[in-house]
Amino acid sequence: MAERKDKQKVIGEPMTDEQIAVFLDFSPEEGVNGDFHVLEKAYRALRAEDFTRFLAFFKDQNRDLDARDPQGRTLLSLIDQHPKGAKYAQALRDAGATA
Repeated sequence: MAERKDKQKVIGEPMTDEQIAVFLDFSPEEGVNGDFHVLEKAYRALRAEDFTRFLAFFKDQNRDLDARDPQGRTLLSLIDQHPKGAKYAQALRDAGATA
């Protein structure tokens, strides 16, 4: 069946706080900073507006927005290289990420 041009595509329902907070509990692989790991998981899986909400939960737990991966890179430094990462990078900066 052909998609009607006048129908708007819906890309998922709004996420609940509980669904977003799940990303705080992902365990990292050995040798990976736990804060970096959950930030990266959330970045890869969440829409920008949900990622912004995730960052509020992350900060409420006094976690490190400038956590580094095993190569010494922060998520902000990685996202700054992604053409479509501007909203995510801005959300990190607004939350207090500096590196």
